[in-house]
Amino acid sequence: MSGLPSLRAVLLMVTAVLAVTIAAGGVVLVMGEDPSAGPPARETEKRPERQTAGLDKLVPTTPPTAAPVKEFGEGGAGVTPTPPRVLAIAPGEVPKETRFALSALNHVQKAIVVDAGSVKVAGTGLNLLAVDQAEFRSWTPEAVAGHPGVWSALARGEFVADAAAVRKYDLKLGAYYQVDGGPRLRLAASAPLGLTGVDALVGTELGRALGLAPGVAVLLHGKEGKISEAGVRKALGQGAQVVMLDKAHREREQPQRAAVTTGRPGSYLELYQQAATRCPGLSWTVLAAIGQVESGHGRNNGPSSAGALGPMQFMPATWKAYGVDGDGDGKKDIWSPYDAVPGAANYLCAVGAGQGGEKLRKAVWHYNHSWDYVNKVLGIADAYARSYT
Repeated sequence: MSGLPSLRAVLLMVTAVLAVTIAAGGVVLVMGEDPSAGPPARETEKRPERQTAGLDKLVPTTPPTAAPVKEFGEGGAGVTPTPPRVLAIAPGEVPKETRFALSALNHVQKAIVVDAGSVKVAGTGLNLLAVDQAEFRSWTPEAVAGHPGVWSALARGEFVADAAAVRKYDLKLGAYYQVDGGPRLRLAASAPLGLTGVDALVGTELGRALGLAPGVAVLLHGKEGKISEAGVRKALGQGAQVVMLDKAHREREQPQRAAVTTGRPGSYLELYQQAATRCPGLSWTVLAAIGQVESGHGRNNGPSSAGALGPMQFMPATWKAYGVDGDGDGKKDIWSPYDAVPGAANYLCAVGAGQGGEKLRKAVWHYNHSWDYVNKVLGIADAYARSYT
């Protein structure tokens, strides 16, 4: 299934592809000397070691400070958290009328637009939101909103990293990091931000100095699981990228479809017919047509030049998200037709194939991003329907 997006290859910044992160842990603060005085002096200062993109460690330009944490006091000014349910990145600055349209969507109770972008540190990209510390506090988890030290750090021109990014890149609290072609930034705190794909926060003024794109990131708050993804996409227009931050809640709320299994079918025809029952409204002929185009019903299982595998030509990351154990043997085998064909039905159903019409055409397009492919598959499906009725 060449061209299928991985669920973990999320969507975010206009200047870089975002890494998916999962927020965890508590707030950690490191307060040292007055940052206006610059980094601690050293007899001989090493230049930052250059690294290539994709390495999982960033080298600080100076070692972490040994200064003890200075308490700012707990709590804060009675902030009521309004956690974001949706994070979207528009291709350009979101105009005022679009902001009104987003705010008017059903179940949207609160909206905010902030600057966003990506910078490189030693060749490794970090995805940033630039926020006003007073306005943005309520958009973070309660433990983060209640730590004044986090917001004081942003006001001082330091940065606050997501806890997962600290682990991923082995960041050192209190250390300075050299932005490629830009200033050195001090990592003052780490916190679970709860923003999929966002590595760190900076203040608005620092964001402007770093050249982040103005007004492209949208956050929406409302009742969990209720804001329409389609409505957000329609309001933002073509090219917008949308992450449903409450996706786990939505999946828990969805009714589970009963999988029909009656042992291993004796032919591909039976397999396609049985697998289609996983998706009410999806004709088995569509599965059969995809199987014909992708592998000749198992005659050429790949890997393809793009890395797709098995009789239904799944990309491994997509298989990880949508693969199923179709024959009940306890394994989800990308190479097995008994798993791959129902896995294809599962994927097609998730992208709307069971609704027919244009929804079916778009679902097949998601399988392989080509309208010629869509026309070919649906043409073969029609031929199967005529032959087997």
